[in-house]
Amino acid sequence: MLDRKLILASKSPRRSHLLNEAGIPFEIRLQDVEETFPDDMPSEEVAEFLSRKKAAAIIPTLKKGEIVLAADSVVILDDVIYGKPVDYDDAFRIIRLLSGRTHSVITGVCLASKEKTTSFSGISEVTMEELSDEEIDYYIKNFKPYDKAGAYAIQEWIGLCKISSIKGTYSNIMGLPVDLVYKELSAF
Repeated sequence: MLDRKLILASKSPRRSHLLNEAGIPFEIRLQDVEETFPDDMPSEEVAEFLSRKKAAAIIPTLKKGEIVLAADSVVILDDVIYGKPVDYDDAFRIIRLLSGRTHSVITGVCLASKEKTTSFSGISEVTMEELSDEEIDYYIKNFKPYDKAGAYAIQEWIGLCKISSIKGTYSNIMGLPVDLVYKELSAF
């Protein structure tokens, strides 16, 4: 399918899993990038902006025939971005805010070579059922969602037991819109 070598600029086990499941071979190459963005940037543009920033850090390391794939996911409710929680209390606060509401998950993706760069976003709408304080406590203590945007993972307990509807793709919510990645890689 891909006649060039794909470099994944992510340490996310979920993104690696999704690419493996799709049969897309890759190797991981990491570069530290400060995940900052302009304060006045519209929330729906942040994920794609950060993916371009992550790809730009890897481009100088690319060899001929290599393509970097960088991605970033954000959870948005009422135009506010909910990133990775800093501790238990922050995770509890975020899940409480999402509970009983519909939020957006946007995953921005950047594909780049030495010669070309393209970026795009997958967008999913997720409806979370109301969670009790006991359910939120159970989830945080048992699944420790401190490395997950929005303080939850769709493939864990909350996703299995408390998500009542999804508009968009499941893989996008996991952290990579594989359908769009496949389409864009095929055209790249």
